Order: sequence, then C-alpha cells, then structure tokens
Amino acid sequence: MALKHFPLPDVGEGLTEAEILGWRVRPGDTVTVNQVIVEIETAKASVELPCPWAGTVRELLVEPGQTVEVGSPIIAIDLEGSAGESAPAAESGKIGEESNGRIATLVGYGPRTASAKRRPRKGRAGTQPVAAQVVEVPAPAPEPVAAAPGVSQQGGYVPLAKPPVRKLAKDLGVDLLALAGSGSGGVITRADVQSAAGGAAVPTTAAPAGRERRVPIRGVRKATAQAVVDSAFTAPHVTEFLTIDVTPMMELRERLKSHPEFRGVKITPLAFAAKAVCLAARRTPDVNATWDEAAGDIVYKDYVHLGIAAATPRGLVVPKVRDADQLSLKELAEALERLATTAREGKTTPAEMVGGTITITNVGVFGVDTGTPILNPGESAILALGAIRDMPWVVDGQVVPRKVCQLALSFDHRVVDGQQGSQFLADVGALLADPSMAITY
Repeated sequence: MALKHFPLPDVGEGLTEAEILGWRVRPGDTVTVNQVIVEIETAKASVELPCPWAGTVRELLVEPGQTVEVGSPIIAIDLEGSAGESAPAAESGKIGEESNGRIATLVGYGPRTASAKRRPRKGRAGTQPVAAQVVEVPAPAPEPVAAAPGVSQQGGYVPLAKPPVRKLAKDLGVDLLALAGSGSGGVITRADVQSAAGGAAVPTTAAPAGRERRVPIRGVRKATAQAVVDSAFTAPHVTEFLTIDVTPMMELRERLKSHPEFRGVKITPLAFAAKAVCLAARRTPDVNATWDEAAGDIVYKDYVHLGIAAATPRGLVVPKVRDADQLSLKELAEALERLATTAREGKTTPAEMVGGTITITNVGVFGVDTGTPILNPGESAILALGAIRDMPWVVDGQVVPRKVCQLALSFDHRVVDGQQGSQFLADVGALLADPSMAITY
C-alpha cells in the first residue's frame, strides 16, 4: 500500500482557489478511478471532482466550508497494490499530477504549479519557503517524534495543521511549534491543541447584543464583487432609459400559448427581449463589440453569445446562450428555460459563463421597474428589462390602460457613442412594442 495526497486541481479558467462544499466519501471508504469524491465551489460555479486513483480513503484533509488554494492537498488515499504497482496513479496528465511544472486540471494543464507555500514564522531568518508537493510515502505513517518547546519540526515553518486548528491554537494561546502532530504525516489535530491547552474550551466572542453576524466573502459573491468593481472603474458607463407599451407583445404571447408549434414551450417576456436584442444588434453591431486595451482595437463579433443574469442561492451568475442570434423565438425560449433550471440547481459550469458579447438582466421578475446595470467585464452593453405593469397610456388621443415596461441600457462609451446606444435601445423598444416590426429587420 502507498499513500497519495490529492491536491486541489485547477478546474479551468485560471481559478486559484475553491471552497469545499461537501465530501461524497468518508475515511475508510473504498474509491475507484473517476468516482466523484467531493463537490467544490469556485468563483464561478460548483464542480464535482473525480478521484484519479483507486484505493481506500485514509483522511479528509479539508473540512466542508473551508476555502483552499489550487495545489493544496485535500484528501489522503491509500492506493491499491504496492507503490511499484500503482502505475495508473503515476501516469502523466492525471488530475493532481505535475507535468513540466504545471498541475493537470479537469480541462488540461493549468498555469499554476502543484505547490502551496507556507510562510516562515517572523523572526526566523535564513529559511526559504518549501513547496508542499504530491507525496508518496509508505503506510502506515511513522510515529511522530516530540519536539522541544519552541523548536519547529519543519525547519522553521509553521507545522501542518488545518486552518480551523490554527485558529483554535491562536484562541487558546497554544504555540503550534511546540506540538508534535498525532495526525497522518504529523498533522496537528484539534485534540493535540486542546490537550496542550489542558482541555480548555474554545473561547467565543459574541457580537453586541447578539445582533450581528459575519459571513466570509468567497465563491460566487467574491467573484461578482471583483467583476463589478473592475467593470465600473474601467469602462465609462452611460445609461439610457426608455418606457414602452408592450401590449401587442403580451397579446402575441397569449396567442402563441395555443399555437401547436409552441405547445409546452414557456414563452416569457425575457424570450421576446432576447430575440429583440439579437435582431437590434445586427443594425448596431457596436453594442456587440469589445474594447481591446492591450491591442488598441475594437473587436466586432459576427455572433451573439447572449448573457442572462441569473440570481441563484449561491449568488449572481451570468451563463450564456451561445449563438443566440441563430435561434428562433421558440429555440431561444427553450434555451432560456434550460439555462435557468441549470443555474437554480447550481450546475452551471465555468465554461458556460465566459465569452459573452452582450447581456440582459431581467429585474422585472423582482417587481422592479428599472435600474442602472453594470457591464460584464469584456462586454460593451447590458440591457435591464423592467416589470410589466398596467399603466395609463395615451392611444389615439385617449387615455387607456396598457401593458407598460421600462428598459435601461448601459453601454461602454469608448465603444458605443450616444447615437448608437440610442438607436439600439429604440430598436429593441420598437420590436417589443410591435413584434411585427421584426419582419422589417
């Protein structure tokens, strides 16, 4: 038997860390190659990780809810057979293995090496960071040797311990350098820390009157925050507004519900808006272009990868409908329904959220009239679709009740001038106010 540590792989898109959502295995479980062993959440999506080896789970090195960097070991597995017989585990290109200094990922080789450096403790000169690599050691692990007080067994580095254990040691005033870990490979456990503290309880600090709580900023929320800040302070935003009578659109929607071709298809105002955006972008291609700062170019796209902002239990995600401009109204409606279902289930993959060209955010589903949406990084326009309400409207000189909706278009003024942005917004409004106009496009 040989012990292997499986490091967190780069699941694609150059992500550097992920949160452990939940383990599918426990210590003592037998695992097979490609068996799903853990679910993680990156900055863009939740991903299930398969095991690259067959064997028995020795230890889970990371607790659910903990955020770890790519390359950090997350599980220890006793391989089947001897170290010399575990050829499949040593093959080049397996998830977690290194090749030319790069760690194998779920979609090829990523840019990071399979190393997680530990910081030397302040005041200890003459030491250099040592990389924690994928290791193969005979099982069982050697018995730990007690360290003298104040002396590190890792050559001046903080001993191996999980972040919750480090926090516990800090709270109890225990010096980790003075401890010999009883866990696998000398890892310091909670029991080691509590024993060194004489069995002391974990101190707690309550918020004033218990009326505050803190939630770590990570995962989708962290990525969203960074993206909107980068966008807001990089692209000069301009937002224009338009109020329209969408009564004809809503009447067409009702007729389509009984049409044989649309039977069983969920036709929503968002589907109409998606079709209108694709048609209007043909007449104003600037809204579907990208500003390339490095090259000094504006890149015009002859396709529309339509982003749809979706609120999920884990935060805001923006999956894309690829080549949306090639889809019919029915196909768009079906694509949007699939996209929404996948997003609600938290199954949207990182690949499904990159490469967009223009986005729609449907704030109307929350009963909101409109807003000033922030551009997705790399895009030049985003349309906010407001709630559809019964409002008084002047028709042929008479005030009558109509279905009214507000639109808001934010665009990058480096790429889109006011005239172009206004024309695009007016075209979208005209198509929603009178869908028969589409035949003229």
